[in-house]
Amino acid sequence: MRLIEREVVTVLRRHGYKLTPQRRVVIRTIVATQNHLTPIAMYEKVHQDYPSIGLVTIYRTLEVLVKLGLICEVHAGGSCGSYLLKRPSEHHHHLICSECGAVVDFTGCDLNELEQRLSLETGFEVADHLLEFIGLCQVCQEKAI
Repeated sequence: MRLIEREVVTVLRRHGYKLTPQRRVVIRTIVATQNHLTPIAMYEKVHQDYPSIGLVTIYRTLEVLVKLGLICEVHAGGSCGSYLLKRPSEHHHHLICSECGAVVDFTGCDLNELEQRLSLETGFEVADHLLEFIGLCQVCQEKAI
């Protein structure tokens, strides 16, 4: 088992969640991918090797992993988000294409000053942040021409 997968498993157990074979498969799939996956795409990947796994199990496992802060959810519009493993050393944000749903991660955006200013002005204690820009990717821009 890879180090990141072990860390996810440790957090689940620490919070009292059982590590079912289905959860283990979902975790392994998330850890192995570098791209954002929708629940349907994840189901299709996992279902090939584990035909008994259900889509509801995928959704429930993703819900737990988001709740524990182990994965990030991207809201690309519509009712279905996509998910990616959070890498502790890398805080990232998203560019989301409103036409095709493509997601591009970017790093290097220091929002500490903004967080501090907002905390001072509002008294709000900021624990984390999520920044998403929505627009058209280069491919969809070219299709529109």
